[in-house]
Formats: sequence, structure tokens, C-alpha cells
Amino acid sequence: MHLKSCTLLAAGLLVAGLSPAVAQTGYPNKPVKLIVPFAPGGFTDVVARILGQKLSTAMGQQFIIENKAGAGSTIGTDFVAKAAPDGYTLVMVSSTHVISPWIYKNLPYDPIKSFTVVSKLVDSPYVLLVNPKVQARNVQEFVAMAKAAPDTIHYASSGNGSAQHLMGGLFVAMTGAPLKHVPYKGSSGAATDLVAGVVESSFAGVPNALAQVPQGRLKALAVTTGKRIAQLPDVPTMQEAGVPGYEASVWLALLAPAGTPREIVTKLNSEIGKLLNSPDTRKALNDAGVEGTPSTPEAMSAYMAQELARWGKVVKDTGIKLE
Repeated sequence: MHLKSCTLLAAGLLVAGLSPAVAQTGYPNKPVKLIVPFAPGGFTDVVARILGQKLSTAMGQQFIIENKAGAGSTIGTDFVAKAAPDGYTLVMVSSTHVISPWIYKNLPYDPIKSFTVVSKLVDSPYVLLVNPKVQARNVQEFVAMAKAAPDTIHYASSGNGSAQHLMGGLFVAMTGAPLKHVPYKGSSGAATDLVAGVVESSFAGVPNALAQVPQGRLKALAVTTGKRIAQLPDVPTMQEAGVPGYEASVWLALLAPAGTPREIVTKLNSEIGKLLNSPDTRKALNDAGVEGTPSTPEAMSAYMAQELARWGKVVKDTGIKLE
């Protein structure tokens, strides 16, 4: 093709709203890395594997899940912040993404400016779980037990600064229950020790609860959202259980490095919207205890900014610090 023809083709593509690179390569034309900044087996990982499989089928390229856990999800997230903005390295973040800036000093990226939002993915409550050896039958008895023996009841989390940590910290602040925080390197490790009785309690994602509660290996005392959930209909909300004003949920979102071309973001957002609204994906997510809640990049960007301010206030009000 002559140089003049190439120039005219590129100009035509730009007029059509497509960069020549995107139009010619037909994104994606090679495997896409989907970074999960948490350990395998946890809430985020479960959703990532469902979505990764669906996206691989829908877009004709493998979406490879890669776990890069540590430092309250900041290690894997920083990896993506510094990756090439070409759509081939993405990160699935949770509410932790807007908590970390209030917990970690000198965070190596900006939670808003260092990323391009692709879409919100899901919302889910957390569940206050206790080991069966804990005699409390409800939240009020659990709080009374903790107050009667300060610092002898522990709550496990997936790490310092995690959503699980903040859910527990908020509970401690609102009830005065002197629970001792035990951070793990992932929610699956926390769940294992909770079932084993090494720790007494945890605020865990619904997937972890559904894996243990029906079999009687753990007891569910309350969910953290304002309404009960279909998967655990007999479990009261925290407000019903006697903690007025307690309401919190965890969300997941897909982000790309800042500067990722708009055409790639739009294509990913469109595919994710279709997938999250399809009956089979909705069932898979529902079975995992979460609800698909896709959004536009703009709506999720605005929501993340609100959440950053909200959790900053929680961290300040509760005095939560790294331990």
C-alpha cells in the first residue's frame, strides 16, 4: 500500500472514532492479563475467574487471571498502574482500593488519577461469621461476650487495610466490642483459621459464607447491608440485629492504566455489560453470593470518588491504623 493510501486510511479511521492501532489489530488480538491483587480463593478471585472465563469466550482471547497479593491489595494494583495503557493489563479492585490511601503512607499511585475505569462489576454484603465454639446465638450476645472478656475474641481479615478489616473496625467502633484484629495474607487463609477455631470471628464475603454456613462449619450472625440476602434469608441485617446505622457493602470494579484508549475501554465496557446481564452469568454470580451491577466508566468514576471520601471518614472516625 502506498504511503498516501496509508495516510488516507488512518485519517478515515480517526474520523470514524477509531485509532489506527485499535482498528487494525481488532482488540484483543493476544491474551489479556487480569490482575487480582488478592490471594487465590477469596471473594475477588472467585468473581475474576467467572468473568475471565466469560470474557475469554466472548472476546476470542484468553483473559488470564494472575494473583498478585500483598500490602492490602496495593502491590498488584501498583503493578497495573505502571503497566502499558494498551488494554492488555487490567486489575479487578475492590472497595479496598479507596481504603488503602487512608491506611498506607506514600502510596505509589493515585487511586483515581492513575487508572481508567472500565466498569463497576458487582456489589455484595459481608457476613459476620463466628466459629461454632462461640456460644453467642446473635449479635447482641456476641457483643456482650466480647465486653465480658476484652481482647480474647479475635476477628480475622484478608489483611491490614482490607475491606474486611474496615468492616470489623466499624463494628468495633459502633458497638464498643473489644475485638482483636488478626490480619492474614488473603481471605481464604482467614476463612481456614476461622473454621479451625484459631480465630473466633470474621467479616467475610458471601462466597466464603456459602461454602461453610450451610454445612454448619460456621455460624452467620448478620449481614452488613441494609436488606437481607436471598442466599441467607434467615440471617438478619446488622441493623435488625441491634446495631442501628451499620450499613456497608463491598464492590468490585475493573480498571485499566491511565491513558488506555477510549475505544478499548468502550469495547470492554460493552462486553462486560452484556455478560453481567446475561442469565447464565447472573446465575453464576448469584451462586457465588454477589449481584452484577455494571455501570458506565463515568458513573463508576464518580462513585469511586464518593467512596474514597466515605471510607476516609470511617478510617478517621474509627481510628483504624496498620497493626
